[in-house]
Amino acid sequence: MKKRLRRVLGAAFRLLIRLAASLFVRGGKLPDAMAVCHRLSKQGRTGTIGYFNSTGEPPRGVADASLAALDMLATAGVGSYLSIKAPALTFDRALIGQIVDRAGRAGIGVHFDSHGHDVADPTFDAIEHAVRRLSAAQAAGAAGWTVGCTLPGRWQRSLADADRAAELGLRVRVAKGQWVDPTHPDIDMREGCLALVDRLAGKVHHVAIASHDPPLAYEALRRLQRAGASCELELLVGLPMQGALRVARELRVPVRIYVPFGVSWVPYALTHVQQNPHVALWALRDATLGRLFRLHTP
Repeated sequence: MKKRLRRVLGAAFRLLIRLAASLFVRGGKLPDAMAVCHRLSKQGRTGTIGYFNSTGEPPRGVADASLAALDMLATAGVGSYLSIKAPALTFDRALIGQIVDRAGRAGIGVHFDSHGHDVADPTFDAIEHAVRRLSAAQAAGAAGWTVGCTLPGRWQRSLADADRAAELGLRVRVAKGQWVDPTHPDIDMREGCLALVDRLAGKVHHVAIASHDPPLAYEALRRLQRAGASCELELLVGLPMQGALRVARELRVPVRIYVPFGVSWVPYALTHVQQNPHVALWALRDATLGRLFRLHTP
């Protein structure tokens, strides 16, 4: 009986997440994601555009999707930046160079998402390559823009990576992290995030707290505020956000919404729910109260 109930609840939660996704990004195509960014801009918020590629998709196709997003962002005036996945580009410096060069000409930031622990080193190598191209573009008179990276709280190496991010002048997004640290699998993700916040405060230009966990978001943002650091809350479309939005309103911090496009982001959201069952309960609560992922103007 219990197994049957778990199966039923699991199916209901998966359906709920898919419903939330369809409410925000119908079809998951770039124009749909851009429409959400325009909607956010009217509410005084900014967005992040990121392409979620399918398994086995050629790197050239992944790059072209990001370049198309940059072209739309360049004329949209919505204050959004682009997130890219270096492993999906096979760390190809020519492809990454095309993306950062076009972003530089348009004055749009480029952020490197975090992936598995095994690809952290080549991802940082790609980031350093992007920073060098940024410096060259700025020397040639390109518009001001930034490079950023995501650091997971559940990796021991992230503290050293935080120091590296500071040396490179990166903006940093702090997240719990999807992939476990194989050398230290028992790291507490919340404690890891807060340790990262303490390490980054005052050392990098800007820190985004990417968490739908209200208590964690509150404590992390408060620590950054006490240190006088520039900070914001960043949330993912398709996951419950009302509790986190209340934290942002209370602390008066900006909210950025990550708006994915492509076929793979709903499976990502489902994986997040499986790893964090409380997220499904928040989603059910928001839906029950008729507040499913509404974005109220602060």
